[in-house]
Amino acid sequence: MIVYPSIDKLLENVNSRYSLAVLASKRAHEIEAGDMKMLSEYQSPKSVGMAMEEIAAGNVIIDPDSLMLEKDAEKMDKLAQKDGE
Repeated sequence: MIVYPSIDKLLENVNSRYSLAVLASKRAHEIEAGDMKMLSEYQSPKSVGMAMEEIAAGNVIIDPDSLMLEKDAEKMDKLAQKDGE
C-alpha cells in the first residue's frame, strides 16, 4: 500500500493511474541501473518508492514531445515480456 506520497499528490503531476505506473516503473529501473537520484533524501528505501517521491516532487515528468502513443508503448511492453520468457 502506498502511504507516501499519496495517490492524490501523484495524480496532480500525472494525468492517469496508467501513466503513473509506467512512469514510476521506468524511473525505478533507471534508479536501479545507477542513474543519478534527483532528491537529496528519500523516505522509501525501494526504487519504486523513490521514483514516486521524485514524481510527487515534480522532478520526473512525462515527455510532452514523445511521439509514442500509449497503445504503441503497451505493444512494446508485451513484446518485451514475451521475449523475457
